[in-house]
Amino acid sequence: MTLREAIAWLDGHVNLEATAGKVHGLSLERMRSLAAVLGDPQRDFPSVHITGTNGKGSAAHLIGRLFAAQGLHAGTYASPHVSSINERISLAGVPVGDETLAELLSDVRRAVEAAGIDASWFEIMTGAALRCFADAAVDVAVVEVGKLGRYDATNVVDGQVAVVTNVGEDHTDGGPGWRAAVAWEKAGIVKPGATLVLGETDPALREVFGEAGPSRTLLREEDFACCRNDLAVGGRLLDIAAAGRYEDVFLELHGRHQGDNAALALAACEAFFDAPLAPESVSEAFAGAGLPGRLEILRRAPLVVVDGAHNPDGASAARLALDEDFAGAARTFMVLGMMRERDPRRIFDEFGAGGCELLVTTTAPSPRGIPAVELARLAREAGIRCEAVEDPAAAVAHATALASPEDLVFVSGSLYVAGAARVAETAPPAAASSR
Repeated sequence: MTLREAIAWLDGHVNLEATAGKVHGLSLERMRSLAAVLGDPQRDFPSVHITGTNGKGSAAHLIGRLFAAQGLHAGTYASPHVSSINERISLAGVPVGDETLAELLSDVRRAVEAAGIDASWFEIMTGAALRCFADAAVDVAVVEVGKLGRYDATNVVDGQVAVVTNVGEDHTDGGPGWRAAVAWEKAGIVKPGATLVLGETDPALREVFGEAGPSRTLLREEDFACCRNDLAVGGRLLDIAAAGRYEDVFLELHGRHQGDNAALALAACEAFFDAPLAPESVSEAFAGAGLPGRLEILRRAPLVVVDGAHNPDGASAARLALDEDFAGAARTFMVLGMMRERDPRRIFDEFGAGGCELLVTTTAPSPRGIPAVELARLAREAGIRCEAVEDPAAAVAHATALASPEDLVFVSGSLYVAGAARVAETAPPAAASSR
């Protein structure tokens, strides 16, 4: 199959992960069956398994770079992608090529059809990633959970190190006991005997993770911490304390929250090696660590910044970054699109949309996207000056046209919106794109 044909076949499968958060009836049996017919590739390499409400994509990216700086050949499986489906599977930090991805999906297709497995979209992609890593003989795989953890397709992996960034309000109805329930779901990736690197600081949730049976647990603020987190040109300047001490480390990512992600990533790599890392290798890994769709600058004059923040905590972190990292803008224009499961009024508030010059609502390019006109209605009811532009690329172009060279255009609310903005502002990716 060509990649286009492979993606057409892939897109014919249901993405069951859309139901995550309502875990009744979910099971790993189908994914275990798929892994078995693929030869259980996840057993061919050690892995670091990552979950969390926010920051897991950034943490996975930084862990992969830290491994590369140690001379390891690392594979990374990430989701969702921003611009191209190829981004989900990387070897040595480079997304797999079209031909490789087409071959991987063809292999999985033959396996599921021969075994009669009714696999989902995400299960197929997970199987392709695991097969890729085994075929490439990676030294280690960095595997990011799709949603929650316990019943996520990636949980056929037994991570030597399990990483939990945080527990926040996403994929939950917010009912009584939701934090403990979400923590229990995420604790499902912690296998007996693994090392747990726990970024969540709520003491009430530690017992939930401890019940999973890790051999040891490294706690934020006790075993690792970002001790200094200063604004720098192009990113942050950090001091990090973990098993080792790392000072004056430049991180090429915007936002104070990325300092916490960097400390977590460093602790995870130390746990994998059971030793501190050489400071120069850490500096090498964190310099040049820019990541698509994470407070990414697409253009200047006016400054256009895209970010995939899509839940209350993520929106709050993005707002802090706007206030600190991008404080010099004369005016701020916002382009926001969201999914059906979000509370737009709350997200508007967390982003600080009420204080922007103009909010341009748009429709996230997904069946679950809230129509731009509906978002605009809710924004106007909240007293926010607003216009609706259906297409995300057109919405960004409209906001940019209204902005002066000294202004900021901030695009967010969903990685789908961030991805559409990136495609519009940069050369289209060579590979076909799929959601």
